[in-house]
Amino acid sequence: MDAVLVAGAVFVLFRLLNIFPWNVPVLDFHAYWESRDVINYPAYSPFLIGAYLYSPAFAHLIAPLTALPFQVFAGVWTGLLIAAYVWLTGRWALPLLLSVGVALELYLGQVDIFIAAAIVIGFRYPAAWAFPLLTKVAPGVGLLWFAFRREWRNLLIALTATIGIAAISAILAPSLWKGWIDLILRSASDHQQVSGSYLSLPIWIRMPAAIGLLFWGARSDRYWTVPVAAFLAMPILWVNVFTILLGAIPLLPSAGRTPARDWLLRSGNGAGSRVARAFARRARSPAT
Repeated sequence: MDAVLVAGAVFVLFRLLNIFPWNVPVLDFHAYWESRDVINYPAYSPFLIGAYLYSPAFAHLIAPLTALPFQVFAGVWTGLLIAAYVWLTGRWALPLLLSVGVALELYLGQVDIFIAAAIVIGFRYPAAWAFPLLTKVAPGVGLLWFAFRREWRNLLIALTATIGIAAISAILAPSLWKGWIDLILRSASDHQQVSGSYLSLPIWIRMPAAIGLLFWGARSDRYWTVPVAAFLAMPILWVNVFTILLGAIPLLPSAGRTPARDWLLRSGNGAGSRVARAFARRARSPAT
């Protein structure tokens, strides 16, 4: 963990000093920063790399950061990404940093690591599900976990938080919301050729698999199935999207302690104790 934090500090320094190629405009986080000036959903292709494709609510959320100069925003954003990464992975942070998916995610400044963290946080605070739903939408399939377990209160909290945030954002920028909804509809209907490194496995195969995995995991206390299902539900499995699977590490008893796992197992509002009991049952099971 210490080695990764040192490497992360170097990455942050590269961003702050605006050193090429850590500052090129094609990187995804540049599109997030640029949302402070312009969001033009009609001009964006759903399959375009480096375009702002998320809801206006996300732009409103990060507005305090995008008010900063680009290199400062880039440094802060990279620091937050690395902190979330280390929080999720703990002792696995260094070997996983050498993987293509993690290295590319940190370079692009994408939000998949934040989505993985939100899924883990969502077991104790379901309102955290608003983040995946208002960015990449598809990982929201993980909410079926609450439905399959009949945890209606948690499901209601997650949906209410998402709708509430979206409503406030829509009041602030109704035209942008119309543009984003049109973009989502185009994403579902367009069949444009996708270029880049991704796993070519059709969504019509992956989505039923994701739902089936969730049902099995929910009925057998396998919490790690939620980030895996969220990953499978993604419309395009870019190489960096594999970092959503990092959310499974603190949810696997066999992975050992990580900062996220330690946080999750604290009693808190009762959710942590439920997870702890589930982990204990899985640890005693001969087939986890």
